[in-house]
Amino acid sequence: MSSYIKIKFGDDVPEINSNFGRTIEEIFRSMGPFFTCSECLWKPPMDIYETPEEIIIIAEIAGVNKENLEIEISGKAARIFGKRDISLPVENPTYRLAEIQYGTFERILFLPSPIDTEKVTASFTNGFLQIRLTKAPPEKPHKIQIK
Repeated sequence: MSSYIKIKFGDDVPEINSNFGRTIEEIFRSMGPFFTCSECLWKPPMDIYETPEEIIIIAEIAGVNKENLEIEISGKAARIFGKRDISLPVENPTYRLAEIQYGTFERILFLPSPIDTEKVTASFTNGFLQIRLTKAPPEKPHKIQIK
């Protein structure tokens, strides 16, 4: 059993303004395999908090095993992908209410400011995934001497 959460880093997420909301995910799915999740069956609820120093993402993913969870981080976006397997307590039940969603999920979250991909941590406790992303220091203008 693995004791860590897989986190991949890359710069292949295009820069996008996060004000477009959830519909931007559907637009980008048609643009390439990085954004494709044809089998996605549900979207876990998530919160994003921002402090002066960091961005914190919290995802409610109870019942998802860490082995079935993958996180990809670029300086501008986070992709959280996983799968919740169905486990029935009895064989061939007759459902009276079925609200719990199973199967694969994917969320692409565009971050409100650039982050330092060297300073990312993730933890998974009581069904909540927490990702802490340290903000990148602001770029300083570089003066060029004219000769």
